[in-house]
Amino acid sequence: MNNTVHHNSTVIHGSDISFSYDFDGQLSSALTDIDIEIKKGEFVAILGQNGSGKSTLAKHFNALLPVQKGKLTVCGIDAKNQSEIWRLRRLCGMVFQNPDNQFVSSVIEEDVAFGLENYEVDRELIPDMVENALRLVGMSGYEKRSPHSLSGGQKQRVALAGVLALDPDIIVFDEVTAMLDPMGRKEILEEIHRLNKETGKTVVMITHYVEETVNADKVLLLHNGRVAGFGTPREIFTNTELMQRVGLVSPVPVRLFNDLKAEGICLKSCPLTNEELVEEICRLS
Repeated sequence: MNNTVHHNSTVIHGSDISFSYDFDGQLSSALTDIDIEIKKGEFVAILGQNGSGKSTLAKHFNALLPVQKGKLTVCGIDAKNQSEIWRLRRLCGMVFQNPDNQFVSSVIEEDVAFGLENYEVDRELIPDMVENALRLVGMSGYEKRSPHSLSGGQKQRVALAGVLALDPDIIVFDEVTAMLDPMGRKEILEEIHRLNKETGKTVVMITHYVEETVNADKVLLLHNGRVAGFGTPREIFTNTELMQRVGLVSPVPVRLFNDLKAEGICLKSCPLTNEELVEEICRLS
């Protein structure tokens, strides 16, 4: 039996996933009957307002939260299988909102090596793997620096290098731009897209910023712990009724398209990005 994962094969498959937090005996439902399917190499954004269940769902993918109800397989591994949790976490890496909470060393190269040492990778191989991971995120030459001397965007790159060093098949980004300034956000987003394209790794990005998801392959829209929609960014964001129902605002180009239409000016197709908007407006002239 051949174990290679083909591009159209499913790497995350969940059905009927429900999860409740227990606050002193009071159960609070966070997820209800979630179905999800993510294919190898896809860039999937999980979008929703704060409290919609995004991070709770993401933490199921690398077994930080247990599957209470339903089924979940990640890279062919049953997420309920306790004996496979370490292997699952190596195949599905996670980068969190606050990189400072992820640093374990005051020297960058030691920090990136930490995960490799935990997984008992041959010590002689580690320096090359660390160097390669830092190169992948554009942080070569920073090996001896302290993580705390870096900008927010650079810290996120180092946190990402720590995950990349383990060469996971899937990388989950949990609100990684939330603490960054606009420049840092742009930088990290470009980095994530570049990695997805160049390495073919599957990317799952959790965010509440609609603008960050317009270039994703698919958007999973969560609302009150349930799936409200799943489709291409164009399918999701041009559905005005759906966006209103989940309390999110469509990207500016989509809103402008609708405003122009209301005024009797019809663009040929609905733009998602500023670049597309400029093209459509130029066609009018």
